[in-house]
Amino acid sequence: MDQLFIDGAWRAGEGDFAVTDPATGDEIARFAAASVGDCLDAVDAAERALPSWRETPPRERAEILRRTFEILTDEAETLATLIVRENGKSWADAAGEAAYATEFFRWFSEEAVRIPGDYRLSPTGDKRIIVTHQPIGVSLLITPWNFPAAMATRKLAPALAAGCTTVLKPALETPLTAAYIVDVLTRAGLPRGVVNLVTPVDPGPATEAMLAHRAVRKLSFTGSTPVGRTLLRQAAERVISCSMELGGNAPLIVLPGADLAQAVEGSFAAKMRNGGSACTAANRFYVHTDIHDEFVAAYRERLARVTQGSGLSRDNDLGALVSMKERDKVAGLVDRAVGAGASLSIGGSTPSGAGAFYPATLLTNVTHGSEITKNEIFGPVTTIVRVESAAEAVRMANDTEFGLMAYVFGEEREAVLTAQRIEAGMVAVNRGVASDPAAPFGGMKQSGLGREGSAEGILEFLEEQYITLDA
Repeated sequence: MDQLFIDGAWRAGEGDFAVTDPATGDEIARFAAASVGDCLDAVDAAERALPSWRETPPRERAEILRRTFEILTDEAETLATLIVRENGKSWADAAGEAAYATEFFRWFSEEAVRIPGDYRLSPTGDKRIIVTHQPIGVSLLITPWNFPAAMATRKLAPALAAGCTTVLKPALETPLTAAYIVDVLTRAGLPRGVVNLVTPVDPGPATEAMLAHRAVRKLSFTGSTPVGRTLLRQAAERVISCSMELGGNAPLIVLPGADLAQAVEGSFAAKMRNGGSACTAANRFYVHTDIHDEFVAAYRERLARVTQGSGLSRDNDLGALVSMKERDKVAGLVDRAVGAGASLSIGGSTPSGAGAFYPATLLTNVTHGSEITKNEIFGPVTTIVRVESAAEAVRMANDTEFGLMAYVFGEEREAVLTAQRIEAGMVAVNRGVASDPAAPFGGMKQSGLGREGSAEGILEFLEEQYITLDA
């Protein structure tokens, strides 16, 4: 499974590239590098497979997705181990991702047979109005490295349930997980050409070529906002439908009425899940002055208990970042924040030796608007800004071009009212995790377009069609 998958067959690419274990720096595999020609072959295969797959009864599509769910459930440890090896995250995070990723196949196996439609008489009585939903067509799915399984299944499952054929382009850091999921789909009975896997080493020209192909009608992308803007411009040339899950800069607000223990544990989960390498990770803490000192002391004590090391050792709470480049980016943000006046409470020291490790770190006395509050940290670094009121916290929370995720801890009524004032597509109240296959995932402002998961997720891969006939 270290090859491209095109038109139902595994095949070599134009050379290969190394896949490494971030915890050791060791090479664990060589994966096939896709040429532009390979990528266009994948689109051609998806185009050929589309007529048959879109006409496949929804129940048959659903059963394939259900079998995929069952295989992945049986092989959960295999999937989690792959995630640990090529991504570097802790075992608990990898196992959690495996379970979350698998659930999308069960959820959308159920949604496949519930695609909506409508039939009614027009108000004038002269015609019947029939509204159906048709598969949008060949879909290009581009996924990042931080959740290599979940980001793939969150796109593949609804696309396949809707009757679309697909080309999956995973991140170069984590192709093994994507290849494994594709293999499971084929074992579950997915027909030839319905899913294809490509890994171009130079993704820009390859992606542009695929978007220019006459057959591609859908782009679903998860990644940074700058790359998303580029892809939107390219997609505009052919008016391709786009679902974009882009960057985040999630605020976390702690109000005076918060239950301290609940706020600390919830905030820890919001920040440290996936080692902070999540678009939903709490990036900026705004803690009311009335609870600030007590919260900081308790939260620091919680971070101090974090153990770090390879995810293959299941006792470790925190794994490695995906690469030395990512580790150095995080370290640079911390160093510059301290230089600008932030106080280092715990962590902040780059370990020596092999592995892209960075410790759980806490910065206090952070100034709103400083570099580290404007940039997505994508690492295990907590930044705390002291605020004087809930209104000030909301103003600062909304002072960003992003609006994906937010968190509020406080007395429930006040927390809910505060949550409604935050410009974010998702807000968790008194809890640190919001993601669920049954809930619509997506952001406001420059954090994206469209929604994944829930009943809305399958609609992203369907087009509404109106048919009329005489009454």
